Amino acid sequence: NNHAVDDLFSSFNSSPASPQLNHGNNSPNLISFDDDDDVEHDYDNTPTTSSNSKPLMVFDRFYDSSSDDGLYNYTPTTGGGDNINMNSVVHAAGNRLDYMMQYLDRKLLDGKDNEVNKQALPEFIGRGGGRGMFRLPVKAAVHPNRPPSLEFRPHPLRETQIGCFVRVLEGTGDGRLLWGGTECGVRVWDMKDMYSARVDGEEEGEVAFCESVRTSPTLCLVVDDGNEVVWSGHKDGRIRCWKMDQCCGDYDVPFKQYLSWQAHRGPVLSLVISSYGDLWSGSEGGAITVWPWETLEKALLLPREEKHLASRDIAKSYIDLKNQVTANGISCSILSADVKYLLSDRSAAKVWSAGPLAFALWDAYTRELLKVFNIDGLTENLTVMQDLTAEEEAKMKFASNTKKDNSMSFFQRSRNAIMGAADAVLRVAAKGAYGDDSRKIEALIITTDGTIWTGSASGLIVKWDANGNRFQDFQHHPYAIRCLCTFGLRVWVGYANGTLQVLDLDGNLLGEWVAHGSPIIDMAVGPGYIFTLANDGGIRGWSILTPGPLDKILCSELSDKELLYTRLENFKILAGTWNVAQGRATHDSLVSWLGSAAKDVDIIAVGLQEVEMGAGFLAMSAARETVGLEGSSAGQWWLDMIGTNLDEGSSFHRVGSRQLAGMLIGVWVRYNIRGHVGDIDVAAVPCGFGNAIGNKGAVGLRMRIYGRLICFVNCHFAAHLEAVNRRNADFDHVYKTMSFSRHPNLVNASSGMLPYLFLSCFLATSSYSFWILSGSPLVSALLFAAAVSSAIQTARLETAMGSLSVSELPELSEADMVVFLGDFNYRLDDISYDEARDFISQRSFDWLREKDQLHIEMKAGTVFQGMREAVITFPPTYKFERHQPGLAGYDSGEKKRIPAWCDRVLYRDNRPDSSDICSLNCPIRSMHGCD
Repeated sequence: NNHAVDDLFSSFNSSPASPQLNHGNNSPNLISFDDDDDVEHDYDNTPTTSSNSKPLMVFDRFYDSSSDDGLYNYTPTTGGGDNINMNSVVHAAGNRLDYMMQYLDRKLLDGKDNEVNKQALPEFIGRGGGRGMFRLPVKAAVHPNRPPSLEFRPHPLRETQIGCFVRVLEGTGDGRLLWGGTECGVRVWDMKDMYSARVDGEEEGEVAFCESVRTSPTLCLVVDDGNEVVWSGHKDGRIRCWKMDQCCGDYDVPFKQYLSWQAHRGPVLSLVISSYGDLWSGSEGGAITVWPWETLEKALLLPREEKHLASRDIAKSYIDLKNQVTANGISCSILSADVKYLLSDRSAAKVWSAGPLAFALWDAYTRELLKVFNIDGLTENLTVMQDLTAEEEAKMKFASNTKKDNSMSFFQRSRNAIMGAADAVLRVAAKGAYGDDSRKIEALIITTDGTIWTGSASGLIVKWDANGNRFQDFQHHPYAIRCLCTFGLRVWVGYANGTLQVLDLDGNLLGEWVAHGSPIIDMAVGPGYIFTLANDGGIRGWSILTPGPLDKILCSELSDKELLYTRLENFKILAGTWNVAQGRATHDSLVSWLGSAAKDVDIIAVGLQEVEMGAGFLAMSAARETVGLEGSSAGQWWLDMIGTNLDEGSSFHRVGSRQLAGMLIGVWVRYNIRGHVGDIDVAAVPCGFGNAIGNKGAVGLRMRIYGRLICFVNCHFAAHLEAVNRRNADFDHVYKTMSFSRHPNLVNASSGMLPYLFLSCFLATSSYSFWILSGSPLVSALLFAAAVSSAIQTARLETAMGSLSVSELPELSEADMVVFLGDFNYRLDDISYDEARDFISQRSFDWLREKDQLHIEMKAGTVFQGMREAVITFPPTYKFERHQPGLAGYDSGEKKRIPAWCDRVLYRDNRPDSSDICSLNCPIRSMHGCD
């Protein structure tokens, strides 16, 4: 009841009203406002056992917000619409009331109970945060830099979408249905359910949908409004037909296809309905097939029991345009390129087909090839290519070079082979299995004025007339265009970085904002909305009037009613770091380090350093990294031991891990929040031997929890007292280059590098046998592995970041929270070994902190800019002798290395300034282990 809610708001915002708690015998505590009572009452009137007890919330609900909504036991039924609507209303109202109560809890406690906030540990904060690449991500219930949107399908966790990602969107002409092509079939959203409660079992907040039986992955969709069917093209080469009136029924029962036939040998990449009703399909190698409208109409009129005959008749009625053109003696480049896009120009009765770099124009009635032209607008001559002199010349050259030059020595040939293999690895890593033209076509649409728009991988938009003449081009963004959509007098452009633009038909920019956190891969028109599909599976609806004068009004209203749709979730994080020096801990050591501290936490992040070391291991690790392999038996032992200590499988679940040489990170979460954790990505950045070997560097893990991104980064920086600048440079390199996403070409690159890698290892072994490399063979092999790994790392960074603008932020900057832990190796300046031990024995840590290199650099704003660290109240963790605890354990050998706080845990969240309360309740405490 909106009026009741408004009345509650009015009571809350009016002059001071005292909350009175109603303690029933078996009922939840509810709040009542007494406007006549001007005396303040203490609502926390329950006895407490300690000062650290959690204060009584104003709304003391008997169920947790993160648990199932047991109060509103919503069960969808199919019997009657009234029952469904009533349950939907109750369910939605229950959720809104729960969010509202949490919001009021927070507001009241912020104003009345600050002692909870005073319990937070004092912190040291580095300078330089909040600007440049260290500026904080914008997170708000209403994003201030974009218009309001409809969360049609909130970002689903990747782990829940494996094998069923939505890849294509298409809307019906009447706006009644929205169709999506998935990796396992098709699904349909009924727009009348757009504002209704979700169906049980789906992602929270997602609009209910019906799903088809499992099929091969859907690659394209086309809506045939005249016949009230939808045609889908699939990876297995089949075309399937779905009837609109038979798809929206029972949500729990998958609907079936009406027709299906084998259309191509390869995947069906594109579909279109021509102005004469024919169905055109495109596939690999320039294959274009036309399915005549007469056969389609006859098949759709047959009863269901005869549909097998309909599929057979359609399959026999095909017209192969590629064979038809070549039979007429015509040869051109478009006939060998994949037909990724088909477009029907109904006003001109033409069909456009497009490959990566060229177009073909066809007559929709006669199905004749009219014109072939490239992306520059240059027309290609349609002639017969019979001159084979080039091929014969190539054969002759090959035959003349079959005799090999045996004049070089074995050593010279070995050296040349090694250098050639390394160069090939670099080229394959940089380019992938094939070259990549940034001008290739990525999107194709026709607007209401009859012009054809194309978007390219370089961000260039080109306008063509109906005859294929290029007459205008413009560019508003440097990123690759992934999709185009048009409605009325506007064109919507979706980019690979998640940016969405709105243009008029003259190409003028009307609006621009970041619509998603991942590439926008498709768009569709719905009832009053343009729906954008992100690569992560999220779908948002944007008003067709956006940008417009109503946007600010809607944003203001949504901000005022934030409590209606805001939910608070609390969880604790334990971060621990340990330089194990190639040792293995006992069970008692792990219990004393993690056992007791892990009892009341929800997330545990463990970073280890020097799990395994040695030149041979580092060389092999670098070689394995080039082909995407990582980990070691020692690292697996540590993961298993920690998992056993944490009761993995019962209490905790390991969400992921990553090892780079001797650095290892692992993250565990409690089973009760496992369903809210996903999108796990890992990364590694080497900093040793010219940023190529993992003896120094970092490994990271990124995850999404309750819709927020948290990154854990385990670091091991340069050693030695005087290497402060090198440590600062290591952090800078890690922060700038850590990338959790891999370019698709890198998969091809890895497979293409395997032969070169094995060849290189064989030649390096031969070189070792004959002592042809200068110095130690093991060191030479290490340097060779470093060169290959450096080449791969450089190629990955160029591939991942080459298209980014100079002002683009690193991926770590996009996270809501970043936790750095590890052996940073910062030492104590201007102090002797004996002085340090004396201050430690007296626990005079305040004076020692003044000598800490890390705090000095953070004060200067040269490293860990804007990061926070709890004030250190424990002895330095470097450097201990094995099995000697206490003060006597510090290094007393010949080197007498000065004790220091090398092992650290720092973090930053999304607080705009240090005076704000951390919404993540951090830090908990710093924990360091040493044995």
